[in-house]
Amino acid sequence: MGEVVNLRRARKRRDKRAHEEQAQANRVAFGRSKAERSLTEAQTKLARDQIDAHRLEAPPKVEE
Repeated sequence: MGEVVNLRRARKRRDKRAHEEQAQANRVAFGRSKAERSLTEAQTKLARDQIDAHRLEAPPKVEE
């Protein structure tokens, strides 16, 4: 016969595991210092500006 499983404990274990995975994802996404965030933002802006500088035509302007 199979092993007896306490469904309440299994559910709590599953929920705790899911919570830990979400916490780890949040640590990666939001756990950076202000200097790291500003460096990444500056690098992104520089790359975008370099790509825009090599355009043959100006992008169309959007009227509001």
